[in-house]
Amino acid sequence: MSVPEHVITMEETLELARRRHTDHPQLPLALRLIENTGVRTRHIVQPIEETLKHPGFEDRNKVYEREAKSRVPAVVQRALDDAELLTTDIDVIIYVSCTGFMMPSLTAWLINEMGFDSTTRQIPIAQLGCAAGGAAINRAHDFCTAYPEANALIVACEFCSLCYQPTDLGVGSLLCNGLFGDGIAAAVVRGQGGTGVRLERNGSYLIPKTEEWIMYDVKATGFHFLLDKRVPATMEPLAPALKGLAGEHGWDASDLDFYIVHAGGPRILDDLSKFLQVDPHAFRFSRATLTEYGNIASAVVLDALRRLFDEGGATDGARGLLAGFGPGITAEMSLGCWQTADVRRGVRDDMTRAVPRDVTRSVRQT
Repeated sequence: MSVPEHVITMEETLELARRRHTDHPQLPLALRLIENTGVRTRHIVQPIEETLKHPGFEDRNKVYEREAKSRVPAVVQRALDDAELLTTDIDVIIYVSCTGFMMPSLTAWLINEMGFDSTTRQIPIAQLGCAAGGAAINRAHDFCTAYPEANALIVACEFCSLCYQPTDLGVGSLLCNGLFGDGIAAAVVRGQGGTGVRLERNGSYLIPKTEEWIMYDVKATGFHFLLDKRVPATMEPLAPALKGLAGEHGWDASDLDFYIVHAGGPRILDDLSKFLQVDPHAFRFSRATLTEYGNIASAVVLDALRRLFDEGGATDGARGLLAGFGPGITAEMSLGCWQTADVRRGVRDDMTRAVPRDVTRSVRQT
């Protein structure tokens, strides 16, 4: 995980809101909502003075491309080093981002710049928002299931601050101004070997008729983020989907050993605890990401996974759930067991080939 060097605190965010929106009739409500997020600090790619300006979508997208090319390679290299792989060992790059646009995707630039094979597959995902981190893990799992000796690289690059719109004054927009942060994360899914989560099943669920609850209104000024007030309550209909996936696998979603989920806000984590009947401590990794970095969109799940690694991982065979939530309203979910490289070496070869999908160590923070 890597976050930019420019930091804005909760106190600075609240003061900016008071100073810039003095006459806003719903300012007290917006301030309360921002305070209730629990976000203490966020990191942004530009100083706050530059972030608050709006030079136009063209210039902002140039910043996105410049900063992505400047920052992503180091994060990718550390993910490869942690997985003990070379660029030539990677068969597919899954790049997720919803805060800027490039065509060809950054995947093409990475292949040329970092020496990946020209045969490396490219899967850029741009329109799943915060759910894309979970989707990337699932697509990597699918790929390594189809090609058991393959390795997949996941990269999430989110510069949410480049989507700031000074003319969007709804309460939801003001809340988002105090919630979202910037970050880059990468992880490797190895076809065989490694230490991490041995992925076993994945699934997706869309809440019907909710496609307008989280969306972009694309204008000449860029991406205008729209957030419906009903979004925080979506865990009630999504919790049964999580339970259903676990049940199909013979597991009880309320009785797992670790949970790596997207932290869109504190209400999401509180409701998951309630509806899954899980101790709030189970979501400590996601809550720590929210507190320290804010909502960093698709990168949240990978950072929460990094925190599990930093805690020392789980016991061998520990069962866990990974999930990302985003526009649609969509949940991207996967199940897996913790496996260490030492234990894997003792497993019979035929068993290793039968269940070879491991999310190996994600990048430590730089």
